[in-house]
Amino acid sequence: MQNANPIEEGEATRCDVPCLQKLDSPTGMHSLFSYHCLEGRVNDIVHRAFWDCLREQLLCSPPDYTHVVILLQESMLSLLLPGHVHLRAQVEEVLDLIQQQADHGALDLQRLSGYIINTMASLCAPIRDPKIRTLQDLSDPVELLKVIFRVLGLIKADMVNFTVQSLRPHLLQQAVQYEQAKFQEILLKQPVSPTFVLNRAYLRLLSWDPNNQTYPETVLMDRARLEVLEQRLSLLVLQASVLLLNSTQCGATVFSSQGFVCKLKQTITALLEGSHNSDFDLQGALLGLGEQVLVQVKEALITQGGPALPQDSEDGLKRQISDKAKDNNPIRTLIGERVQGYLQAMLEGSPTKRSPSMSPALRLLSAELAELGMAFGRMVHFNCTVFGPFYTSILRKLLFPPGEAEMGDSRQSPPPPPNNLGHLHTLPFNIYII
Repeated sequence: MQNANPIEEGEATRCDVPCLQKLDSPTGMHSLFSYHCLEGRVNDIVHRAFWDCLREQLLCSPPDYTHVVILLQESMLSLLLPGHVHLRAQVEEVLDLIQQQADHGALDLQRLSGYIINTMASLCAPIRDPKIRTLQDLSDPVELLKVIFRVLGLIKADMVNFTVQSLRPHLLQQAVQYEQAKFQEILLKQPVSPTFVLNRAYLRLLSWDPNNQTYPETVLMDRARLEVLEQRLSLLVLQASVLLLNSTQCGATVFSSQGFVCKLKQTITALLEGSHNSDFDLQGALLGLGEQVLVQVKEALITQGGPALPQDSEDGLKRQISDKAKDNNPIRTLIGERVQGYLQAMLEGSPTKRSPSMSPALRLLSAELAELGMAFGRMVHFNCTVFGPFYTSILRKLLFPPGEAEMGDSRQSPPPPPNNLGHLHTLPFNIYII
């Protein structure tokens, strides 16, 4: 351990080196929480309760050493490296003896502490010697154990640093080849072709931000219609999110009620119409929608003769509906990904093929999504017919250097990334940032 880089308590370390700075837990683990947050306060309360309980156990007559022995066994063995064969055998023998003494109520804590301190001194870095010496001045058994575990945590951190620093040259040597090999596997499973890249680019038009991105010249004629589709898509994602939430929260009884889904879709559409506008109060609209949804759910339950929803279920349903205003809402994000996948599949299919299958989360809006997909597909098809030769020519030069085949042929190695990307600005819809 002479080469380890010790960590001083409270000392900042480099971000690429594991660091344990505050070691207050009974097992010497790093305190992950600030005291000012709820988790930090709970963490502090639990640790205080642990040490208070341990003190009571040691003051019993006869003393109860169960937890002391368990913690010492875990902590001491965790310090040993694979090369410490003889030391491990010695420590395990001593731990067995400690267990026997504890079982018979004959454990000598002072003698045991002396052995632990000597073992720690033989394993720690020289900079830890002052902390080891302070252990010899402590007489209170609980305080002594608390500090022992804190110093054990520091020694573990030193060992982790030493191991990471020893392995870093080997990891860096293998990292490039490993990541290249993994990326090649992905490319072989998902071949890159001009058509694939173009379809992804077209889909980006449905989430285009006109305030921060210049609209592509080759689709300017279709901009108005594409923006309408974008608005419809945004509304459909919100509708599907609310419908999915209701189906999981209210169950099949409510959804099987005649006309319930149709009426609910109409309510969602009416209250969320115009949600794409920057001045639209989406949070307020969703709060109102939550109230309306509850009214319709209660009516459906009465019609079906089912039990009323508990108050906490009603509050939870309204809260989850209002949470859909957040762009990173998990359900909204999931639905958005499913819709993108459906539209991607529609673009990849030929006009003679049937519509791609929908995930269960989208089936309640299957007609609306199919209509949107058909309208979007017609625009894409016409634009690609007009500008496709230009797109393909540019993409082939970027994706496939001269003399190399497309990735559609799995027998070929993946092409290296192009070195000169200066003419990417000529591509439509900034394809290169997909």
